[in-house]
Parts: sequence; structure tokens; C-alpha cells
Amino acid sequence: MSKAPLTTTTLEPATSHVLAGSISQVGTVTKYELVNYFRSRRFFILLVIGLLIGGILTALVAYYGVSTFASSPLGFYSFWWGNSITFIIAINGIFFGGDAISGEFQNKTGYFLVPNPLRRSSIYIGKYFGALLASLMIFGAYAALTIGNGLYYFGTNIPYQFAESLIFSVIYLVAVLGFTFFFSSLFKSSSMSILVTAILFLFAFNIIQLLVSTFAQTEPWFIISYGAGIVGNVLMDPYPSTQPIRGAGPRGRDSVLFAVTIPEGLAILLGYFVITAIIGLILFERKEFT
Repeated sequence: MSKAPLTTTTLEPATSHVLAGSISQVGTVTKYELVNYFRSRRFFILLVIGLLIGGILTALVAYYGVSTFASSPLGFYSFWWGNSITFIIAINGIFFGGDAISGEFQNKTGYFLVPNPLRRSSIYIGKYFGALLASLMIFGAYAALTIGNGLYYFGTNIPYQFAESLIFSVIYLVAVLGFTFFFSSLFKSSSMSILVTAILFLFAFNIIQLLVSTFAQTEPWFIISYGAGIVGNVLMDPYPSTQPIRGAGPRGRDSVLFAVTIPEGLAILLGYFVITAIIGLILFERKEFT
């Protein structure tokens, strides 16, 4: 008997079944990752940290008066949101993404997870979405606290730049998680992956950016913290631009004060996410549970 030729119609059900199965796997991993964050109390600890930072700022503004910190709605959101949100995003990325993959190796839980009929890519993506959703919940709570204070002092006069900064902040969060997942796939030790990402985001990137821009007089376009500058810069009027400064460099030499543009900042953040997320997934696909 001759076999019927394979046609597009013949292949479509199988392809659709695989796609539906992959999406279902991602959703399942995401759900249990969120449950794990809640059970370990990690989510609530980071939520308290975010609310504590917001509470301190609320107390400072109430005690000293809003005019001490800002004279306009844009200045208020620049002071409050622009000076704190990148730190909150960084600690969420570190503690939600830092051990998301490495923990599977260190705690040996991967031995029970991987043998199941689950694609490794579904596990990786599901864990990423779980970390992203948990971070967005904390992000939303902090944004609500910021807006609440803004409404109290300036009414409904919310500058459009704040909406732009919100969008840029979410993009930065996406990039930070992509980067931390890469390091989590690189190491098999949770403490090591968390420590390395914490050092990079809390200290190293800022120091390297300062050294490169001040002493080497080179635009640090390759550093994620430089790209994240658009989160705070968009809240300034006018938007800062790269400009020369006479006698401000080492030994009184002329220097350049660099300011990332919005297109450049978006390109840096999205580039970090795409590159690190893909490399992290490849590392996880190839790493053996031995």
C-alpha cells in the first residue's frame, strides 16, 4: 500500500498540539513558581522592603514638607520615583532570579523536575514569568504608593513623563531578570549566583560606569546601569544631554558628561535581555544534573 503524502493539513494538528502543550507547561511552571515564592515568604519580605522604602520617603516628605524636595509635580516624581525605583527593581531581580535555575541544581529538585515530560525551555520560561509576575506585583504596590503621595500633594496633575518612566522601569525589570537568569544558569550554587548578581547591580556596574565615563572619557553604552538612566532622566525638564565640561576632568582637564538618550537606553536594555536570556536558556539546556 502506498502511504498518503504528508501535507500542511496533516502536520497542523501535531504542531498545534505541541504548541498548546508547551504553553500549558509554561503556565504550570509559572503557577508553582509563584506558589514557591509565597510559601518561602520571599515575596512578602521583598514587598515589605519596598513598602518600607516608600514609608520612609512618605515620612520624610510629611515631616520636612513637600516644598523641601520638589516645587512641581514633575520634580516630586523625579525625587521619589527616579531616585529609588532602579534599586527596588535590582533587589527584586537579584532575589527572584538569582537562584531560580541554580537552586534546581543545588537543592537537587531538578532531578525530580527534568525527568517529567517537560521541555527545559518551558521550565526556564515558566520560571522567568513567575519571577516577572512576582516582581510586577511589588512594582505595582510601590507605584501605587508613589501615585498616592503625588495625588495627596499635587492632586491629579500627574506628568506624562511619569507614565514614560513607568514603561522604561518595566523594560529595565525585564532586562534585569534576563541577566540574573543568565547567571543563575551559569552557576550551580544559589549563594554564588545571588552574590555575583548582587555585587554587579548594587556596586560593580555603577563603579565601572563612573570609571569609564570619568577617567576613560568613553560613553559606557555597554553597561546596563547606563541604559537604565532613562528611567530617571525622562523625569527631568529638560531631558539631560551629553555635554562637555571644562576643567572638570582628572588634573583639571576638560571632560564630557554623558547622558543616555531614550532610543539608546531602550536598545541597551532590550539588548541585555535578548542576549542574556538566550545564553541562559542555552546553558540550562546543556547543563547536566550530575
